[in-house]
Amino acid sequence: MRTLLLYSLAILFSVLTVSVTAAERVYDISQFGLKANSKKNASPVMQKALAKIKSEYKDGDHIVLRFPKGRYHFHEAGAAVREYYISNHDQDNPKKVGIALEDMKNLTLDGQGSEFIFYGRMIPVSLLRSADCVLKNFSVDFAAPHIAQVKVIENSSSEGITFEVAPWVNYRIAKDSVFESYGEGWKMRHPWGIAFEGKTKRLVYNTSDIACPTKGATEVAPRRVHAPNWKDARLVPGTVIAMRGYGRPTPGVFLSHNANTSLLNIRVHYAEGMGLLAQLCDNITLDGFSVCLKGDEDPRYFTTQADATHFSGCKGKIVSRNGLYEGMMDDAINVHGTYLKVVKRVDDRTLIGRYMHGQAWGFDWGFQGDSVQFVRSETMELVGGKNRIASIRPHDKETVDGAREFVISFNESIDPAISEQSGFGIENLTWTPEVLFADNTIRNNRARGTLFSTPRETIVENNLFDHTSGTAILLCGDCNGWYETGACHNVTIRNNRFVNALTNMFQFTNAVISIYPEIPNLKDQQKYFHSGIVIENNEFETFDAPILYAKSVDGLIFRNNKLKMNTEYKPFHWNKDRILLERVNNARISFDLF
Repeated sequence: MRTLLLYSLAILFSVLTVSVTAAERVYDISQFGLKANSKKNASPVMQKALAKIKSEYKDGDHIVLRFPKGRYHFHEAGAAVREYYISNHDQDNPKKVGIALEDMKNLTLDGQGSEFIFYGRMIPVSLLRSADCVLKNFSVDFAAPHIAQVKVIENSSSEGITFEVAPWVNYRIAKDSVFESYGEGWKMRHPWGIAFEGKTKRLVYNTSDIACPTKGATEVAPRRVHAPNWKDARLVPGTVIAMRGYGRPTPGVFLSHNANTSLLNIRVHYAEGMGLLAQLCDNITLDGFSVCLKGDEDPRYFTTQADATHFSGCKGKIVSRNGLYEGMMDDAINVHGTYLKVVKRVDDRTLIGRYMHGQAWGFDWGFQGDSVQFVRSETMELVGGKNRIASIRPHDKETVDGAREFVISFNESIDPAISEQSGFGIENLTWTPEVLFADNTIRNNRARGTLFSTPRETIVENNLFDHTSGTAILLCGDCNGWYETGACHNVTIRNNRFVNALTNMFQFTNAVISIYPEIPNLKDQQKYFHSGIVIENNEFETFDAPILYAKSVDGLIFRNNKLKMNTEYKPFHWNKDRILLERVNNARISFDLF
C-alpha cells in the first residue's frame, strides 16, 4: 500500500509539473511596436519578435503569435537573410525572408484575417525544421508583382499591337526600346506570357504560351505602349496578357524538414514561384489554403508564376481540401519525389547519384535506413530489388546545402546491371506520401490542373476542374528530363466535374485525364510503370474528343463516368480518340452520355 501511495504521488507530481512548466504563451505583434494598417516596415519587427519568442520558449510550451487584423508591409530592408535551396526553384542565394520561422515546436501564427504585403523579391513566409505548427488566417501578396499585366487596345497585322499597362505596374521603355517593369530592387523584361479573355478571365483558346516581342516599343499616350513587332491575330482588343519572365526565385510559403504542419484559411494572391513549396516534410494539411484572386472585382488576372502548391520528397499524408486555385501559371498541385541519376558505380554496394534538373538540387535526398529502388531510364522499368541506405553523404560539397551529388552505400549488393553507362535512376520510397485532394476548385490556369507521382494511396475527389486549359489530371513519372518520381500504384479519381479542359496545348496534355510517364523506349518495355488506377463517377463536359489517355498501365478501371458534349469551342486537339491506350493491360472501360 505504501508503494502504491508513493507511485500515485509521483504521477500526480509529474502531472502538476507539466501543467506548470508547459504553458500557452500568447504574443501580440503590437507588443513589439507594429500596428495594423501602419506603413512601418514589418520585417525587422518580425526578427525582433521571433528572437524574443525563442529566448523565452520552454520545452512543452504552446506559442501563439497573433496579428491584429489589418495590413502589414514587409520590405527587403531588415528582413531575415537565408541560404535556402528550394526544390523546383532558382537556386540563387542568399534570399530575403519576411517571416522566417525556424526550429519551432507547437507554434501557431494567426493573422486573424490580416493582409501581408511584400516588396522586392522575397520569400514571404518560411517554416523549417519545426513540428506541430499551424499557420492560419492571413493572405500573401506583393505590392508590385513581377508579372506585368497589360490589355490589348489595338491590333493591326501591319502595325503591331498597342497595349494599355495596368495601373499598378511600374514600367519604362529602356534605352534599347524594350518594355520593362520594375520594383523595389528589381527589374524585369517579359519575353513570353499568357493571354486571358477580358470578360471571363479564362485563357484565350488555342494560344498556350505566347511570345511578347516589345523591341521597338514607344509610349503613344500615358500608360499606352505601341509594340510594332508584336503581331499575333489571336490577341483581339480587350485581351489581357500576363507578361512573364522565366525565373522562379521565391515561393510564397516555403516548408522544409517539418512534421505535422497545418495551413488553414490562407490566401496567396501572388508569388514569383510556387504559392507553396514543401520539401522533406512529414504530414501536411491544407484546409482553405488558396492561390486566388481577391474576388470577382479584382482587376488582376494572374496569381503565381508557377504551381499553386508543390510537394517534393514529402512523406506521411498530404491533405489538400477546400481550396480555390486560379490564374496560376502551372498546376494547382504537384506531388513527386526526385530521381538521382547514377553517375558512378563505386563498388557492389556504393553508387554516386546526382540531382539532374537545374532547379532541383542542394537539399537532402535521403537518410540512413530509407528504402530505395532503381529504375532504368530508357524503359522506366525497375531493376533489381528494393534496398536500404546504409550511409549517405554529399560528394561535391562539404555539406548537403548546395550539393548536387551524393555517395550512397546500401545494405545489400546492387544488381550488376546498374551503372553509369546504361542510364539508371535511384528512387527514395520512404519519402513518398499518401495524398487526399478533395473539395477544391481549379480554374482559369495555365498548363495542367493536378499532377501526382507517388506510389502510395492517392484520392482525388469532389473537385471542380473548370477551364484548366491543359490536362486536368496528370499521372506522370520521368527519369529523363524533370527527374520527378515515380510510379502510381493506388489512385482513385471519383466524383469530380471537368468543364472544358484542353483549350490549349502544353506538355503532357494528351487528354482531360492523362496517364503519361516519360518512356523513351516504350516498344522494348517488358514491365508496366503505373498500376491500380480507378476513375469513376465523374462528369466530363467538353467540346473536344480526348477524355482519357493512358500509357504503360497494368490495371485501369474507367467506369460510371458521364460525358456531355458542348460547342463552346471548336475541336482542335490532335488526339481524336475518346479513349487512347498505349501498352495498357487489364483495362475495363465504359462511360455514358448525358
